[in-house]
Amino acid sequence: MLNEFLKDYLSIIIFLIMALGLSCLFILINFILSPKKPDPEKLSAYECGFEPFEDSRIEFDVRFYLVAILFIIFDLEIAFLFPWAISLGNIGLLGFCSMMIFLFILTVGFIYEWKKGALDWV
Repeated sequence: MLNEFLKDYLSIIIFLIMALGLSCLFILINFILSPKKPDPEKLSAYECGFEPFEDSRIEFDVRFYLVAILFIIFDLEIAFLFPWAISLGNIGLLGFCSMMIFLFILTVGFIYEWKKGALDWV
């Protein structure tokens, strides 16, 4: 019983042990060799628009989150387009029409967001 188990799963167990060991080793090396005193450029605001170490109750612009959500939505659209494009020859007219309806709904949503000014930064 044990020989059969080892024959089937020993390579997977060795792989998992090596992956865990290398991961821990890389984290340890990074902790040891990383600089401990970051410069002011490292601590400055980066792409978010407000200082990172201020009071957590400050007002901030919600457009940052809105743009992030819009990016995720349209990024998922692309994630659905790749498998559809690869299997387009096999799924036929029904698959094509289904994707066109999906893209039409997303396009209507995008136009609505554009007209409402969700993409304006000024």
